[in-house]
Amino acid sequence: MENTINEPEEESAVFNSTSNSAVDTCSLVLSAKSIGHRISRQQDGSITILVPAAVKEAAAYQLDCYFRENRNWPPPDRPARMSTISATPPTFWLIAALALFYLVTGPWDFRSVWFSSGAGDASAILYHGQWYRLVTALTLHADVSHLLGNCLIGGILLHFFLQINGTGLGLLTLLVSAALGNYVNVLVHGGNHLFVGFSTAVFSIIGLLSIHQILEQRKPFGIRMFIPPMAGAALLAMLGSSGVRTDLGGHLFGLLAGMGCGLLFGLEPLRRLRFSSSVQTCCFLVALAILLLSWNTALSPRSG
Repeated sequence: MENTINEPEEESAVFNSTSNSAVDTCSLVLSAKSIGHRISRQQDGSITILVPAAVKEAAAYQLDCYFRENRNWPPPDRPARMSTISATPPTFWLIAALALFYLVTGPWDFRSVWFSSGAGDASAILYHGQWYRLVTALTLHADVSHLLGNCLIGGILLHFFLQINGTGLGLLTLLVSAALGNYVNVLVHGGNHLFVGFSTAVFSIIGLLSIHQILEQRKPFGIRMFIPPMAGAALLAMLGSSGVRTDLGGHLFGLLAGMGCGLLFGLEPLRRLRFSSSVQTCCFLVALAILLLSWNTALSPRSG
């Protein structure tokens, strides 16, 4: 009688790692394909998956397919989107400055140097190049009720807007959009039009916030994208279209200019700038310089 001794089948390594979870995953893949295998733990802490040499190519193929199909899974954790600036904006001081300036200028009176030099005058802007009136007019108010309305509503909106964009970039964006709204209003009305007030800037904020809400939505091309501009139009109808002295054009074009500037400043490269303290500081200084230069030009004897 002849005795036969079965020699152990030759094995080959198809995977090696120090991660228990990775080894367990590969073991599941091989088991799902009915490929026999053995897990061997080495003294150096590594773990090896061994398979019979006859099925090494099949095992390696299955593992390779698994890794290729799951190359980007699970997806990397996305950093939380920074939708607001942490620093509290100086809204109170900005509104207080607007109110204190009214104590200096007083109500509408064209005999006053403030209104004769700084009020919005379409004829002076279009025919005499007095562009600074587009800015200085934003800081003048016809009467106390005009001032209080803009300070109350505008202060609330301004606070949220500056929280999102930062004080420097927010003020510069607001100044540009409000001045643009005033300019379009002047073009539409022609030479016979006078205007003052911060309300154009208030509606620019509404437009800027509307576009911000649209850009923040993950699915912009849906029914929800129409909600912010519709809300802005509703506010225009409720707040900006009644009253004898109401400048509907200024409110409407302020809203549209805010939306346009919101789209421009909402571009991704510009959106990142709001988190730079140096950019915020520079923008604040530029906005302040534009305001001071506008009033300096308005009060200069050469502007008369």
